[in-house]
Amino acid sequence: MTGTRTLKRIVATTDVHSGLARPAPMLAHLHHARRTSLVVDCGDFFEGTGYYRLGGGTVERQILLSLYDVLTPGNHGWTHHFEPGLRELTMCANAVDDATGRHLFRRLHLAEIGGRLVALTAVIGPQAFAAIPLGQRAGHRVTDPARALVELLLTHHHEVDAWILLSHSGFEEDLQLADSCPFLDVVFAGHCHSDHYGPEPVGNTLVVKGAELGQGYAVAEPVDESWAARTCRFPDTAQVPDELTAITRQIDLLRGQLASPVGRVADRWRREVPDRRTLLTATANRLCTGLGASAVILNETALRPTELGETLHLSDLLTIEPFDNQLVHAPLPDALERDLPSLLAHLTERAGPLVTAPDPLPEDLRSVLTTDYLAETLLNGRGHEAGLRLGQAIRRVLTDCNEGESK
Repeated sequence: MTGTRTLKRIVATTDVHSGLARPAPMLAHLHHARRTSLVVDCGDFFEGTGYYRLGGGTVERQILLSLYDVLTPGNHGWTHHFEPGLRELTMCANAVDDATGRHLFRRLHLAEIGGRLVALTAVIGPQAFAAIPLGQRAGHRVTDPARALVELLLTHHHEVDAWILLSHSGFEEDLQLADSCPFLDVVFAGHCHSDHYGPEPVGNTLVVKGAELGQGYAVAEPVDESWAARTCRFPDTAQVPDELTAITRQIDLLRGQLASPVGRVADRWRREVPDRRTLLTATANRLCTGLGASAVILNETALRPTELGETLHLSDLLTIEPFDNQLVHAPLPDALERDLPSLLAHLTERAGPLVTAPDPLPEDLRSVLTTDYLAETLLNGRGHEAGLRLGQAIRRVLTDCNEGESK
């Protein structure tokens, strides 16, 4: 991949999540940087905005194939990494076929950087892997990341001068991983969406993360006998290289579709960034009465914040609910059916903060109205569809004058 390029550093993005509303800074900088940099991504490049919902990942795929050397699979867009072209770029040391134990992706990438032979590898954390929809990861599993890294070290330690890890696990988990694997020089973190970017030293290892959503990147480069790392924002520019104009044309077409109006924003939500919990609570209460469900359970991470104006546009709706969740009536697991505190703790641990309606939940629950993601991944299976998507319910709440008057 690197051809005749003389590499001086590694540039890493993470959790871009199809953030293509202002693509020029990222595209222009990576195009320029890759002349002297190995360009890598730490996962979740796909999903998260209307650009993905409408384009199906086509634009993101072209960006990755045009600008990147190495990719890490994340819990979002997992299946894209098995596509021809992207699979050859994808690397992961601890994802295996459940039946055979064979690795799903290559485990190692060697590159000469700053005159040193560097081994790059990648892992996906168990929690991140468990967040992949069950149907997408069927037949796959992950092994312990630290053990997988040590196995690589034992096989290749005599061949290389430095070890770099791309991790889709979370910053706190990566601090622990760096402590368990002191032979790592730099860990590029991903998955966590926290304000913790580093670089943070753990012994002689640096843990660092670039800004998410296509806003920035992290850099690591050899300095003297060790490594230095820093975080940067993409410089503001409107100029995109001619080689990438086909990509920007596709983005412009999607932007035009996303500008379509879908309703007038109710007073309650107008000219503000709706609080996710408040919006989800209003939606859960409406679903509980409107669909006749005995109980509703939704997770806050199903929504994303965005500022609303007078009119609700398709781009607003698909940014707020980017994952196209289908609502389903899901049976509860037998072991948790009569133990609601354990059920809620189980879901919160895996999916983040929850909203329920009613609150508190009735004690004799047999099933709940929830998203297909929660049902398939964390409950007792998909259940049967409610005939409504979460985005449709959100739209009704945001544009309902009665909702607006109930402030």
